[in-house]
Amino acid sequence: QVQLVESGGGSVQAGGSLRLSCAASGNTHSGYCMGWFRQAPGKEREGVAAIASETTTSYADSVKGRFTISKDNAKNTLYLQMNSLKPEDTAMYYCAVNTRVAPCAKSELASYEYNYWGQGTQVTVSS
Repeated sequence: QVQLVESGGGSVQAGGSLRLSCAASGNTHSGYCMGWFRQAPGKEREGVAAIASETTTSYADSVKGRFTISKDNAKNTLYLQMNSLKPEDTAMYYCAVNTRVAPCAKSELASYEYNYWGQGTQVTVSS
């Protein structure tokens, strides 16, 4: 079992920045695939960014060039640096991990690839 706890959400004006963190505990492994997802009211959950290794990452087209995913294996923490935020980035953000494969070979943005989820942290961007 893996426990994931997100933090760092909040309210920010358009053009601002936030950094989300996701602390993992339990049966952690530096080789697991991890990702960030978001869900806005009335919309389906969508993949935002995923990481397999320092050199293997994936991003949704809507956030490319603005968001950066990274992880600190020593701290068992996943990050999402979000810059140039837009009102359409407003959503609940979740981190997730796939413990069924290690080492992770491909950074996936599909939610069904992940089997453990955090509770989420709210991001609100005002215009």
